[in-house]
Amino acid sequence: VNVMNKDATMNANAGPYEGLDRFACREKLWADMEAAGLTLKTEKHTLSVPRSQRGGEIIEPLVSRQWFVNVEPMAKMGLEAVHRGRIRIVPERFVKVWDNWLNNIRPWCISRQLWWGHRIPAWYVDGDHEKVIVAHSEEEAYELARKQYGPDITLEQDPDVLDTWFSSALWPFSTLGWPDETPDLQRFYPTSVMETGYDILFFWVARMVMSALLFTNDIPFHTVYLHGLVRDEHGRKMSKSLGNVTDPLDVMDEYGTDALRFTLLTGGTPGNDLNLSVSRVAANRNFANKIWNAARFIAHNLNKATKADAAAEPDYTEADQWILTRLSQVTADVNRLMDSYQYGEAGRQAYDFLWGEFADWYVELAKVQLNEGGSRAWTTLSVLRQVLDDSLRLLHPYIPYVTEETWQQLKRAFETADLGIEPDGGWGEALIIASWPEAGPQYPQAAADFAQLQALVRGIRGARAENKVEPGKWITAVIAAGPKTAFLTRQTAVLCALARLDTDKLVLAETVDAPDQAITIAQGEITCYLPLAGLVDLDKEKERLSKELAELDGQIVRVSKLLDGPFAQKAPEAVVQKERDKLAQLQASYAELSERLQALGN
Repeated sequence: VNVMNKDATMNANAGPYEGLDRFACREKLWADMEAAGLTLKTEKHTLSVPRSQRGGEIIEPLVSRQWFVNVEPMAKMGLEAVHRGRIRIVPERFVKVWDNWLNNIRPWCISRQLWWGHRIPAWYVDGDHEKVIVAHSEEEAYELARKQYGPDITLEQDPDVLDTWFSSALWPFSTLGWPDETPDLQRFYPTSVMETGYDILFFWVARMVMSALLFTNDIPFHTVYLHGLVRDEHGRKMSKSLGNVTDPLDVMDEYGTDALRFTLLTGGTPGNDLNLSVSRVAANRNFANKIWNAARFIAHNLNKATKADAAAEPDYTEADQWILTRLSQVTADVNRLMDSYQYGEAGRQAYDFLWGEFADWYVELAKVQLNEGGSRAWTTLSVLRQVLDDSLRLLHPYIPYVTEETWQQLKRAFETADLGIEPDGGWGEALIIASWPEAGPQYPQAAADFAQLQALVRGIRGARAENKVEPGKWITAVIAAGPKTAFLTRQTAVLCALARLDTDKLVLAETVDAPDQAITIAQGEITCYLPLAGLVDLDKEKERLSKELAELDGQIVRVSKLLDGPFAQKAPEAVVQKERDKLAQLQASYAELSERLQALGN
């Protein structure tokens, strides 16, 4: 029994309270109960009051006439489609969520009291809600009603509209012309992959599947790919009340659309929420700049060779073979990951390869090889083109605008230079329609040798940084290369350029005597010695270390006295522990510097 009108006033069923506002009615009802001696006591009670999200009004429950659909038979078809493998849910753990919803499904209320939407196709005869005509149109409704109730009737269409999810459930096939057998429906239905958020797996995806199976006798798509929710950088849900909402339009204006797109695509995994950090978007804008600068480097060096320098068969260096091997491996990995819907990891691997291996290593190596000119420069330019071109293709789904523009610039530069360097099949009209990369040949031995060279360079760079050697200083090295002597001899120019070694003072042999006062870097079969005298001015370094040790000693004494005094008993434990940690760090630094000073022969 309803006692309330839709305007929240009391109706006739409320008896003497008819016409009162809901709040006034409650106060009067309680006062009447107290006057009649029907109350026992008054006490405060906290309860959750439901409010409208938009207007903030208090919501009252109201029994009303609605339209329902018995979806249990459809739910059984949806369960069967997933468990028979006709539809795959990625990630698979959400199958449990699917089962929970569809196994416990209830009749679906599909009517809504809204201004906009698909109107319920039902008409009432002469205002009688017990006489209902369901039809495709008002004309058809009148035709059916007159046959059943006579010619002198009037019809009034139900004012309700369909639930948004009911209308959306028809989307996979209704947009293609259904119920007519249109060419689009025959060609594009069923579709392939449905990508959406996990939070609407039931509200939208399940209802699309149920509706499709009922109305078309077919699945709407073979795979459901679920992404997570975008949260703030601390993992909190974005909301106006917290003030942590990130407006994508503002982010795109500041950092670019590609930077935000790449961040969202590579920042998470299927079905897991993503914590969006604007600093990460800024970093990915830098990646876009890195791509552009790599293309500029290539374009500016196309004058290092001519078409006449082209070799019938490319004579690849170990560096060329290494980067081509890595390109092949990354391409295979990206294809494998994309086939398994691991789009985020695929993008991250393409990112790491282009920045960490191509730009940071091979471009630097290419500078050495380009300076040789002739066929070596031509081959290097062809490798640069192939690696950047394929990398742009791999990254195009993630960074469409920058990669397209960069690729077009690269294409024009090579066509203008007329070196005879182009992709297999020639340059296409646009990157978006270019062929997708496939894994090419690999050179495992060259790749392994070059990986060892990289490790050696990293070791030398680490020693330089630890000993605070000026970045521009060329240093001495003595290297016992063992069976890798021939390889390192061929790579002398590259090694010296990358590690800033003095070519004239470099000693490279199969075996060498270890020099005194030298840093030793062991990399498998290769041992490198860096004489300390070549790294730093020994006297100045000893003076600097002694000064630092004296300062550390003073700090250690001060903190030790503090901890040995009343402070340790009176101060909060957290503050005391902080000082203990500080003392431990000071002592560790003192020991490290003492060891370094001793190595210098003090």
